[in-house]
Amino acid sequence: MLNRRSFLKTATLSAAASVIAPYALAGGHGRLGTFTGASNHVTTGTAELVKSGNGGSVELLDDFTFDGAPDPKVALGKDGYDPSTLMGPLTSNNGASSYQIPAGINPDDYNEVWIWCERFNVPLGVAKLG
Repeated sequence: MLNRRSFLKTATLSAAASVIAPYALAGGHGRLGTFTGASNHVTTGTAELVKSGNGGSVELLDDFTFDGAPDPKVALGKDGYDPSTLMGPLTSNNGASSYQIPAGINPDDYNEVWIWCERFNVPLGVAKLG
């Protein structure tokens, strides 16, 4: 039988779970952004910029998709691509992957995650971070 006390306890736990759940799925560790494509490429999904003691990382989450191109790389930007932040080749066109931010780069200085074609020097997608 559900009494007033158990009802309030259940309602409180349910409300807390609905607030916490989105952060748990995203990792809840850093700033999130949603990709938009560039240069006629389709790039979608979520990027997370995670700061840690050794600099940080860029996490492309499970919903990430990219339609493919030659030489795609992952980098950061502040209102535009910054080539000094290149983290290496995109390891997968779909799903989750992780990229270590180069030493000496402060993640707080950047507000974008870029997928960049180094061969042709064009953007393939950008996620503006919140």
